[in-house]
Amino acid sequence: MNFAFDEDQEEFRATLRRFLEQSSPLSSTRALMSEALAFSPEAWARAADQVGLPGLVVAEDEGGQGLSFLELVIAAEELGRVVSGMPFLSTTSGILAIQAAGSAAQRAELLPDLASGAKAAALATAEPGEGWGPEGVHAVAAGDGAGVMLTGRKSYVIDGGSADLIVVAARRAGTSGEDGVVLAVVDGDGPGVSRRVLDSLDQTRRLAEVTFDGAKATLLENGSWATLSRVLDRVEVLLSAEMIGGAQICLERAVDYAKKRYQFGRAIGSFQGIKHLCANMFVEIESAKASVYYAAWAADEDNDELPVVAPLAKAYASQAYFFAASESLHVHGGIGFTWADDSHLYFKRAKAAELLYGDATANKELLAQRLGL
Repeated sequence: MNFAFDEDQEEFRATLRRFLEQSSPLSSTRALMSEALAFSPEAWARAADQVGLPGLVVAEDEGGQGLSFLELVIAAEELGRVVSGMPFLSTTSGILAIQAAGSAAQRAELLPDLASGAKAAALATAEPGEGWGPEGVHAVAAGDGAGVMLTGRKSYVIDGGSADLIVVAARRAGTSGEDGVVLAVVDGDGPGVSRRVLDSLDQTRRLAEVTFDGAKATLLENGSWATLSRVLDRVEVLLSAEMIGGAQICLERAVDYAKKRYQFGRAIGSFQGIKHLCANMFVEIESAKASVYYAAWAADEDNDELPVVAPLAKAYASQAYFFAASESLHVHGGIGFTWADDSHLYFKRAKAAELLYGDATANKELLAQRLGL
């Protein structure tokens, strides 16, 4: 297929890039690395007000912009270029879960505040020492009707330490595997909820461990493992788009540095070894882009290929980003290994993002399972 973003989508990309360059430069990212939040609430509020970032795919009658999944992909890619700590991925993940599993009344109640940026969300699925599949869901939702009590612990929750509401994957007592999995919404500051921010390689994004001890929660009406699996596929596509955005800027930074850095009276970009490094980065990134954009199309169309192409895109993007971040660091030479240069921000984000929702090996295994191999 001949995939290309249309004129309006490219204009949205240009507008968002200008906004992020002004409101979320790398200098701001660095300054926030040692703060409790990895993002500026003021910048996130401006992103909501000026660009409508949190509510891109929320329907207009639910307070959003009613755009397509492709605009989400563009946004993720642009945020990846500036290794932003804004709670876009986490809030969007929560929104996608509520859209997929919530009733009309639940969507009307929960989505407007998320779309406006008044509240932020997080999606909590994985548990300590477990994988990302249904076998790793052990938290229990007890009770009859929509109101339940949650007991259990979730880990690697993106922005889980600051989210106003958390969409939690749990299960009914006595069930296993895909059976009995439910999705519940809980107040992040509610009784019975305790949160601990985890030490992470990537200091530009906060991960948290969230413990539920009889916490009051509301079941989303249509929550199931099949629903959650479809949501996680879309989240993986968004994370993959973020990764190719980061990989692309790694290549651009490497080429720019190779043009300006002189050695033995010549720009190092004229050396064959440097040319090969940059050319290899380009090939890896373009291959990853093709897989991610195809997966984005499948997600936007709700195509049956999504369960296959989503893990494929994540595997390709993981490999391409880490390769580009590593090679860009090598092109920068000694300065690239210092705290003064920004190469380490991308290198750490690449490695941390690779592990979220399973690394390349785990996603290839998931792909094989879904293909029946």
